[in-house]
Amino acid sequence: MAYLVNGNDIFKAARENHYAVGAYNTNNLEWTRALLRGAKETRTPLLIQVSTGAAKYMGGYKTVKDLVLNEMDNMDIDVPVILNLDHGDYESAKECIALGYSSVMFDGHNLPTDENLAKTKEIVKLAHERGISVEAEIGKIGENQGADGGELASVEDAKTFVAAGVDKLACGIGNIHGVYPEGWKGLNFDRLKEIAEAVPGEPLVLHGGSGIPQDQIEKAIKLGIAKINIHTELCQAAMEAINEHKDEPFLAVERAVRQAVKERAMYKIKLFGDDGRADE
Repeated sequence: MAYLVNGNDIFKAARENHYAVGAYNTNNLEWTRALLRGAKETRTPLLIQVSTGAAKYMGGYKTVKDLVLNEMDNMDIDVPVILNLDHGDYESAKECIALGYSSVMFDGHNLPTDENLAKTKEIVKLAHERGISVEAEIGKIGENQGADGGELASVEDAKTFVAAGVDKLACGIGNIHGVYPEGWKGLNFDRLKEIAEAVPGEPLVLHGGSGIPQDQIEKAIKLGIAKINIHTELCQAAMEAINEHKDEPFLAVERAVRQAVKERAMYKIKLFGDDGRADE
């Protein structure tokens, strides 16, 4: 029978050994099967995650969890799988903890720092009582912003949130969600280095991983990034497949999308250096 893992040991090993584990969003059955298949074929630990919007589209957080577990059984998945809530608010995080997700990201960046910290501590307490991993965010990750990118996270905030017990820390270092604009200035490695040195051993998370040049990805991993979120590139791969096969029968289009998403995920897995890690 399929089961989920919280991934804490997986991400600590990734930071210690200078590779990263991809975190891939799902939006439906086809994407879920594609990601599971790609992880199995590359022998890679998989973090599959769902946003609040995608969960609503798919029928709710319970439906998502049931879908992942059912497909793990159906596909005889024998690599570690982590199911994560991506960018959840306080109520969503509590719901997913109660449902048995193995990881939750509480995103309180839009709250005053004191309130964000207080609610993060509450989520950490609830989650850790059930063996569930917690990710927090400091510094707003940009949303389709200009060339300057998103905010820079505070080093002091990093130390404070890690002390509160979070298992993974997403930090703004100029990264953004969506497509990076022409002339984007790139990741701020000075700030990443400062944060990594301030919280040694803590797995750091890079949101908006789609489209970042490979040399910057490699440098970020060397400095402490252990989890990289990928969604936009999967969307692009899916749309390319739809456009290429639009005149074919519907099920053929769905199969093409599933293959495209799988191949893009496998490509990122190899770039991040986590292929084969499930057997270590």
